[in-house]
Amino acid sequence: MNDMNMELRTGTGKCLYEQIYEHIRTEIREGKLLAGEKLPSTRSLAEYLQISRSTVDYAYEQLLSEGYIEARPYRGYFVCHIEELLNSGSVGKISGTYAADLIKAEQDTHGGKEWEFDFSPNAIDMSAFPFSVWNRISRTILSEEKSELFAAGHPQGEWELRWTISRYLHASRGVNCMPEQIIVGAGNDYLLMLLEKILGRHVKIAMENPTYKRAWKIFRSFAYEITTVDMDEAGMKAEELRKKEVTAAYIMPSHQFPTGVVMPIGRRMELLNWAKEKEGRYLIEDDYDSEFRYRGKPIPSLQGADQTGKVIYIGTFSKAIAPAIRVSYMVLPKDLLTVYREKCYFYSSTVSRIDQKILNEFISDGYFERHLNKMRKVYKGKHDLMLEKLRPFCGRFIISGENAGLHLLLCCRDNRAEQELIKAANQKKIRVYGLSDSLVSNSTEPIWGDHAVMLLGYGGLDDQAIRLGIERLKDAWL
Repeated sequence: MNDMNMELRTGTGKCLYEQIYEHIRTEIREGKLLAGEKLPSTRSLAEYLQISRSTVDYAYEQLLSEGYIEARPYRGYFVCHIEELLNSGSVGKISGTYAADLIKAEQDTHGGKEWEFDFSPNAIDMSAFPFSVWNRISRTILSEEKSELFAAGHPQGEWELRWTISRYLHASRGVNCMPEQIIVGAGNDYLLMLLEKILGRHVKIAMENPTYKRAWKIFRSFAYEITTVDMDEAGMKAEELRKKEVTAAYIMPSHQFPTGVVMPIGRRMELLNWAKEKEGRYLIEDDYDSEFRYRGKPIPSLQGADQTGKVIYIGTFSKAIAPAIRVSYMVLPKDLLTVYREKCYFYSSTVSRIDQKILNEFISDGYFERHLNKMRKVYKGKHDLMLEKLRPFCGRFIISGENAGLHLLLCCRDNRAEQELIKAANQKKIRVYGLSDSLVSNSTEPIWGDHAVMLLGYGGLDDQAIRLGIERLKDAWL
């Protein structure tokens, strides 16, 4: 820290060194300066405040004598740990360090629970990620000293990465597109916000129910008029969609979240026909985790079957690589690409050119494919272990969603409520998730009726945690 923002006033009856002393003391007491944090040197702070160095020296000496800070030889001044001196009962004060208080606040948002096993459907396994490879690629790229990497890039993303993504999508998902149709963005949130500019405001959109709740919240923030459409074992019902006055439908045909439904070819064709019936209709295909399928051949994308430019395809590397990568992509039909270039070309890319370069090398050099193959084996092992350990549950639960993805569904056969099941699991320090978290409307008829449905994710758990966690659930639910 080289400076410290504070307001020094004259005519207050307090010397300047007293004001500096009181300001720093208050910052320490309120946890705004953390234990172990380095203070500005007396010289730099004096220059920053445009006062004499001796004035700062007096303030620091007083703080030293009272034990608020300490001087470390050849290193400077640092904040002391003074937990016992803090007034925990005052407004704005903390009991303990500021960082510890933040951790406690984070725990409080989860009801103060300490979960021993968390069956989150959104967690992934990072234990097998090739960190050494990623680091080596990063070092190589940064050592090349290419100044253009630090300049503003193309608004749609680097052409090389878009070309690599187009080849990968065609080979793995059957997506037909050119690099010019791809927009790279930092997460699906940004891409959906761009889509709002492309499709226009006050669009009427249809969504499955239950659905990916985050997408629903984003669409709602656009002032979109959202309507829900009934689902069956094949996904969104096309005949129900036709009854709605909407111009777009958001679907996840390869692996619907959270139900796990894989949409068959017949239903896909029905939805494509719906989109072709009127000008300006589109299907938004969210292909969020299609890489992980454990039975049969991979399901081709809906976009690959589209012959008339009616599908907007969205995918992400968050599940396949890591959430922190924050790289997603959107493939626009050619007519919407023209609209994008007219209305949105001034938006800068939200992904660093360096990150794009690293990802491009990771994919094009074959590391991504090898990592995917490894993770398919890892997740299949966890998937099979989950099914094995859940066999005793079959009498009281219907298990589904086992074909793909990173979670299973347990539908309770009896009349127990979702909250009852969650509470029983919580008592065993198990965190589970109910299907109701993904419901956005009560106007449609759930495909499971009134039965409670629980989501059990296994992506972020190792084999031992799966075994112990399921044993705890057996005690809680059976």
